[in-house]
Amino acid sequence: MLKLYNTLTRKKQIFKPLKNNLVRIYSCGPTVYDYDHLGHAWRYLSDDILRRVLEYNGYKVKHVMNITDVGHLTSDSDTGEDKMEKTAQEQKKTAHEIADYYTKIFFEHRKKMKMLVPNIICKASGHIKEMIDLIKILEKKGYAYKTSDGIYFNVKKFPKYGKLSGNTLDKLKAGARIEINKEKKHPADFALWKFSPKNKKRQMEWLSPWGIGFPGWHLECSAMSMKYLGSSFDIHTGGEDNIFPHHECEIAQSEAATGKKFVNFWLHARFLTIENQKMSKSLKNFYRLEDIEKKGFAPMALRYLFLTSHYSSKMNFTWQGLEASQNVLNKLYEAMADYKKAKRICFESEKKFPRAKIMENKFFEAVNDDLNTPKALGIVWNLIKSDCPDSIKKSCLLKFDKILGLGLDKIKPRKIKISAPIKKLLQEREKARKEKNWQKSDEIRNNLKENGYLVEDSLQGQKISKIKKLF
Repeated sequence: MLKLYNTLTRKKQIFKPLKNNLVRIYSCGPTVYDYDHLGHAWRYLSDDILRRVLEYNGYKVKHVMNITDVGHLTSDSDTGEDKMEKTAQEQKKTAHEIADYYTKIFFEHRKKMKMLVPNIICKASGHIKEMIDLIKILEKKGYAYKTSDGIYFNVKKFPKYGKLSGNTLDKLKAGARIEINKEKKHPADFALWKFSPKNKKRQMEWLSPWGIGFPGWHLECSAMSMKYLGSSFDIHTGGEDNIFPHHECEIAQSEAATGKKFVNFWLHARFLTIENQKMSKSLKNFYRLEDIEKKGFAPMALRYLFLTSHYSSKMNFTWQGLEASQNVLNKLYEAMADYKKAKRICFESEKKFPRAKIMENKFFEAVNDDLNTPKALGIVWNLIKSDCPDSIKKSCLLKFDKILGLGLDKIKPRKIKISAPIKKLLQEREKARKEKNWQKSDEIRNNLKENGYLVEDSLQGQKISKIKKLF
């Protein structure tokens, strides 16, 4: 039974899809005017875990992600420059070149982090017709009006405005979050279509019934999500900074147009912080995946680090935390390399280890409880430390990794060449253990460690491994 925290209802709820066994998900994608950073990796990992959990539970998932390559202005107040146009001008390239380059880098980073590819990836610039059609509907129903700089949505016409964020119209004050525009009927009114400046030619602009211009940022997500997922769908994801005004505006324009509930579940990841400050492009305090790789860290170490925190809690990135995660992940890979050599024991023998089944159940209870990966990782290590046979540990870990995505299925059995002197030490230690000469047994273990070998005792006997990092 999957439970998810729904921002809309402000509580954890049992998840059930709207249509049979199909789960339709829309994820707010990146604005591709610059490199994505670790904050993006943190936010999109929660989407990846969500999809993996849904698919493991037997659901068919249709996952849509947008690429914002037009209409995202530098201010939430529908003022300022378009981020794409601004970067294109600075780098003396076309907006399309900028979008293509940073989109390519974004998906290369996702691949390194072993994130699943969305079923549909849609660019805002490729769906202008759908956006214009949506504005026409809103205009016909009386929700849209024209000013000197664009077409705006009249929030007073939508009484439910604020139901997601709590920023209801009676709470919003002029100029508190959104700059005052004297032509607006309410300070919270947002742009559906912006007119191109009369004295400036934009790279991305289109002819519309209202004049040459470009769509508002909020509009694109409504138009594209409803095109591919229908007027009502199951889950919409994003970062906590998307709740207001972006997702609030999405709900208003979508439900005003269709008269139906837009989304059943809203999931939002908290910020990734660095030195307890939000990691963001605007603050210029961000790290990229290349930065951690240059320091010798693997992308999978970052994935593991992120799994140690819940998506709904703030994650504070530190280099010490990343180093600790890489060390722990090394141990997990080393353990899996040993387990890969194990052959499955008979069914009757497996029944003697009910703890493995109990831990397996607890793992999936954890991830089904609002994607609780920190708790799930704790169960992974309880399994590794248990006295269950290696074959059972291998089987359970491979199941767990369907969710964790750490690439355990790619780990190969470790082949260790043991010299004659080392073999002799192992034989002597085995003899000491049979004679219950624990002091001598420990002395030999320490001797082996000094020579670069780690010895552990299990039900199958002594297990020897070469001490080295797998990264």
